[in-house]
Amino acid sequence: MDMTGERRIPAPREQVWNALNDPDILKACIPGCDKLERSAENEFTASAGVKIGPISARFAGRVQLSDIDPPTSYTISGEGQGGVAGFAKGGAAVRLADVDAGATLLTYDVKAQVGGKIAQLGARLIDASAKQMADQFFDRFTARVGADAAALAAPADPHPDALPGEPIAMATPSPTQPHTPPASVSMLSMLPKQPLGMPLVFWIGSVLFLFVLVLIFGNSL
Repeated sequence: MDMTGERRIPAPREQVWNALNDPDILKACIPGCDKLERSAENEFTASAGVKIGPISARFAGRVQLSDIDPPTSYTISGEGQGGVAGFAKGGAAVRLADVDAGATLLTYDVKAQVGGKIAQLGARLIDASAKQMADQFFDRFTARVGADAAALAAPADPHPDALPGEPIAMATPSPTQPHTPPASVSMLSMLPKQPLGMPLVFWIGSVLFLFVLVLIFGNSL
């Protein structure tokens, strides 16, 4: 069983790569996923509850990452067991590429095998379920990463302590005082004062992980 696709994500490639390697983000985006943990370097375990047609099952899987080329691509291989419902095993190649300013094109190529009761449901139902799960994952992932990117790009609030609806006090200029020319003018007093500033820098932590788990399971369901 094969499935390929692509999705444009409104965020820089580095940020998309970090999100694809963040277990918390992926756990929230993978349909039915209730566990996603690192078991070894470049290896993860996961479990998810799914329902395909008349069959409901909980799949437990193990996934390994290889051919890692951050922040451009990696390859995933894994397998999942669903008890009497069946099993799934396969792999996927994931690639990221810059498109227009501030956006990334993600492409994937999945190859998987399924067996057991799920395989008896027929290729049409399995393919439709896999596509539905992939769409759900990418809708959630794109919304999450896009919102994070927009938040990072937004200008800082000049009045962070002000409550909603609270009027913001504006500085009023002091009344003009009569100017009396000094007897002598110091050259230092004529030099302009320079303001000091401190820019804020935001970093996104990255945790090695996999993303196409939903696609592997999706194709298997």
